[in-house]
Amino acid sequence: MANTELKSDNLFEMMKGHLASDAGKELTKKIGLVYQINIAPKKIGIDEVSYVVDLKNGKVTKGKYEGGKPDAIFSFKDDDFIKVATGKMNPQIAFMRGAMKIKGSLSAAQKFTPDIFPKPAKM
Repeated sequence: MANTELKSDNLFEMMKGHLASDAGKELTKKIGLVYQINIAPKKIGIDEVSYVVDLKNGKVTKGKYEGGKPDAIFSFKDDDFIKVATGKMNPQIAFMRGAMKIKGSLSAAQKFTPDIFPKPAKM
C-alpha cells in the first residue's frame, strides 16, 4: 500500500471533530449507518486508502471496517471524493460517470450526502 498524502486525509480529520460536535451527534442519530470509503490517488482500485465513517458511533477511523460488513462501501479517486464531499459534484452524477463506485445497500448509500461533511470554515 502506497503511503501517499491524499487531499481527502484533511477532510477526514476535520470530520472527526465535526462528529464530536452537536451537529455531528444529530447526524449520528439521524443516519445510524456505517460507511467504508476507499480513496485512490489516481485510479480506483489501485493504492486505495480506506476510511470508516461510523455514523452509528460518531467515529472516523483509517483502515478497513472490522465490525462485520459496512452498510455501504464507496470507492473514489481522491479529487472526485473532494468534489462530492464539498458539493461541487452531485453524487448521482459521480456514480453515473464512474467517478464513484458503490457496493452494499443502495438505500444506505443514498443517505451519504455532502450534508454529512463539515463545511469548510469561512475565511
